[in-house]
Amino acid sequence: MNYRTLGKTGINVSEISLGTWQVGGKWGERFDFANAERILNLAADKGVNFFDTADVYGEIAGQSEKAIGNFIKQRSEKIYVATKCGRKLNPHSNEAYTPKALRGFVEDSLRNMGLENIDLIQLHCPPPEVYYRPEIFELFDKLKSEGKIAHLGVSVQKVEEGLKAIEFENVTTVQIIFNMFRQRPSELFFEQAQKRNVGILARVPLASGLLTGKFTSSTTFSAGDHRNFNRNGEAFDKGETFAGIDYSTGLKAVEGLKAMFAGKDLAHVALRWALMFPAVSCVIPGASKPEQVLANLKALEIPGLSDSDMKSIRNLYNNTIKHLVHHLW
Repeated sequence: MNYRTLGKTGINVSEISLGTWQVGGKWGERFDFANAERILNLAADKGVNFFDTADVYGEIAGQSEKAIGNFIKQRSEKIYVATKCGRKLNPHSNEAYTPKALRGFVEDSLRNMGLENIDLIQLHCPPPEVYYRPEIFELFDKLKSEGKIAHLGVSVQKVEEGLKAIEFENVTTVQIIFNMFRQRPSELFFEQAQKRNVGILARVPLASGLLTGKFTSSTTFSAGDHRNFNRNGEAFDKGETFAGIDYSTGLKAVEGLKAMFAGKDLAHVALRWALMFPAVSCVIPGASKPEQVLANLKALEIPGLSDSDMKSIRNLYNNTIKHLVHHLW
């Protein structure tokens, strides 16, 4: 395993870490704590030391955090945990974001995981107006002084939100969708984040599985899977599902990538591509079964992509994808 420094946190995190949105089973399935335990422990056995979760992950909110807490108790090495808060607000609106509500969510997460301190707490894709409210960000300085959190980060939908967030000195990390079909962050945002020594967590690096190259026009997803019900943003921001790209368009673009990298596992290429950017601290692909953890980590075994490869991927993006998503996120 290779490790990179997570911005001004000073934490060294595994280049390929683990996102736990679907760690207890695929989206829409019953949460399986035994399966989650196998996935988490296997990842740690292979050198993964950073695990990203949220208080809303699981069939029931809090299940993923509880699985993380149980897992940590089994390990002797230092495991870094990032969780998120805010999405439990209903309605999820600017007005609902209050220091009191967020403090309650942080304390709930501490109880769920059985921890006294959270390594990284992240605002979970808050409405844009929240980034203009200093009192929200000041709360986390208070929580840090109380020993309840070590660092603050944000998970964002849009580049503009990330740029606004890093104006706050106590924001140490930004989690943003970044993959071969969502390349805009690599422009101005990465440059500004590096200037401020802000760590970047690249989420959805496989575009909800689209970049594995394993899906076809006949692939089906369960009723509770967001890849079935959220393709047009019916439940939440459509950029979370297939990186916001129309499924059939995405499949055609994937065929172009397959032609470029014939004989190679496209998922490995996609993960390696994201790690070619020095601003990226780590990628956080998910896994719904242990085999997927091992498959993701194999990306570290392939060589870095050549300048020619990077240019070809960029050209494909510019010609087939950019006009659809670049201006939206």
